[in-house]
Amino acid sequence: MSGMIGRLHVLTDPRGGRAALATLAAAVAAGAPVVQVRRKHCTDRELYDFAEVVADFCAAAGATCIVNDRLDVALAVGAAGTHLGAHDLPVAAVRKMAGPDHLVGGTARNPRQARELVAAGADYLGVGPAYATTTKLGLPDPIGPAGVAAVAAAVDVPVIAIGGVTAERVPELLAVGAWGVAVTAAVSEAADPAAATERLLQQLDRAR
Repeated sequence: MSGMIGRLHVLTDPRGGRAALATLAAAVAAGAPVVQVRRKHCTDRELYDFAEVVADFCAAAGATCIVNDRLDVALAVGAAGTHLGAHDLPVAAVRKMAGPDHLVGGTARNPRQARELVAAGADYLGVGPAYATTTKLGLPDPIGPAGVAAVAAAVDVPVIAIGGVTAERVPELLAVGAWGVAVTAAVSEAADPAAATERLLQQLDRAR
């Protein structure tokens, strides 16, 4: 399944709305291979409607759509996968319900967590925060490239570094073993989201 776990994951602006959809459309048009739907503080119906639109244009563009936290929404909109945080359903439970063809991602900060998640059935791991970030509040301290390296060395599934990632930091993260990166602000807050996406992809290609 690593072919579906592209090296660049673009997360939706958590505020949602037309601006978030326009940003995602630009990122996918520029070649972003994976979009993760992350939206907080909304009703289930609002999340479903938003995720359905994202899943549809990802399908049209050949991109992979992953829904954060919510397996039910991911299945309802036909998304390719679900990404799980520490307080979401266990990876093993989601794997049992979703079946072998559904991408399941887990969130890890250290090798022990990483090995447990892979043993439970995770196809890839989101690892971080790699650097300080203000996109998501309440996060623990950054683990830095050394922390990403420790997790990458402990498992044989793709490791996606997240948290404070910029195009300039991509080479450093891939050098320590990350398979790819996940970003929000680097695209959503860019003056030109398409150009920002292209820059990230160029850095990923050069560092590979």
